[in-house]
Amino acid sequence: MTNLTKAFRLLATTLLLLSPVAGFADVLRIVVDDTIHPASQEFISRSIDEAGRKPYQALLIELRTPGGLESSTRKIVNAITASRVPVIVWVTPSGSRAASAGFFILESADIAAMAPGTNTGASHPVLLGQKPDDVMRQKMENDSAAFMRSVATHRGRNVKVAESAVLQSKSFTDEEALQLGLINIVARDQRDLFQQISAKPVTRFNGDKQQLVLNSARVVTSEMTMREQVLSFLMDPNVAFVLLALGILGLWAEFNHPGAVLPGVVGGLSIILAIFALNILPTRYAAFALILLAFILFVLEGFITSHGVLGAGGVVAMFFGGLLLVNGPIPEMRVHWITALSVSIPFGIIAVFLVTLIVRSHGRQVVTGMQGMIGEIGIAETALTPGGRIFVHGETWSALSPVNVAVGESVVVRAINGLELKVEPVAVPSQIAGTGSPNGPGLEDSAPT
Repeated sequence: MTNLTKAFRLLATTLLLLSPVAGFADVLRIVVDDTIHPASQEFISRSIDEAGRKPYQALLIELRTPGGLESSTRKIVNAITASRVPVIVWVTPSGSRAASAGFFILESADIAAMAPGTNTGASHPVLLGQKPDDVMRQKMENDSAAFMRSVATHRGRNVKVAESAVLQSKSFTDEEALQLGLINIVARDQRDLFQQISAKPVTRFNGDKQQLVLNSARVVTSEMTMREQVLSFLMDPNVAFVLLALGILGLWAEFNHPGAVLPGVVGGLSIILAIFALNILPTRYAAFALILLAFILFVLEGFITSHGVLGAGGVVAMFFGGLLLVNGPIPEMRVHWITALSVSIPFGIIAVFLVTLIVRSHGRQVVTGMQGMIGEIGIAETALTPGGRIFVHGETWSALSPVNVAVGESVVVRAINGLELKVEPVAVPSQIAGTGSPNGPGLEDSAPT
């Protein structure tokens, strides 16, 4: 009876450990569908820490990326290799890729998997912001190749083939990667992936063996925090360029119309967010000079009649300034030409329009307040000899005239001295009065008959 009880207890304990309700059978899942930058690096690193703190059996990273920054990639690889729980990197769904930086992340995983119809590789390093010479290029290639060899060696993958993706920019399909020893599994879906993982032990980065039982594992999905989502949004070079242009326009509008408040607030906030993003992204500072030149040309267009030449030059300068602003290692981390064009043309039109309005308003005669009375016509309420009163602008004013003016005559305001107006009589042409005909008083010229 004692032996039977022990057998039942052993069976119950085994079933409990393998049950999906047990915490140790849970798998934390995240989806990385973005370029590799500080936001995605923070998301992956935080998820690895969370999986290690809680009773998760593994972390599943569904990866699809065109690549990204080397600095962020190295931090992700370091976090994966130091993870307390096994990390599964799965390139999925079909048609996705893990290129450039994504290949390093895939090779660093405890279990590297790909879905049918996916590809990986093309991890040749790119120097940001300048064209490298032969020596610098060789240093970059050797450094990246050594990094790949180190990762592939500890993971038991094909070192030479993995290195060729760095030195020769080779890419591999899912079947090629499996046959060449770059990945462990090609899985159609998550169920297929977990079944294949459960069939054999996992080799950790330090060489230890660990058996994962994921056939009935419960998958818990983790999402980006609000902070990570905002940071990821700002890391888009197109967004950073739009914020920069909007900020410049807003601050300029506030400086020309002090007290408007809204343009200043929007412009200041946009500038700060743009600087924050561009400080992290690989930025060409010479592009800022082009954008500044464009703004200067837009302002000059409002003051100088160039028949649109200065405005067109400003649009061209802003277009190339935006296009060259961020020098990312992949096209997805650069400002798209359509974005640069879509911002440059409207920005130029709005800037020139505002400058023109300001110039015209400065040259327009004042029509409000006391200064607006200059040039107005009034009627003498009393005789001006030379002082008296006149009626103008619906009010009675004290007035002073250099010549005497009779009651009821019209006068024109020439100046204002405190609360007294300087006026002159309105000159009436002799032709209007009927006394200026060359043929005599009151006679009109007539054609000969």
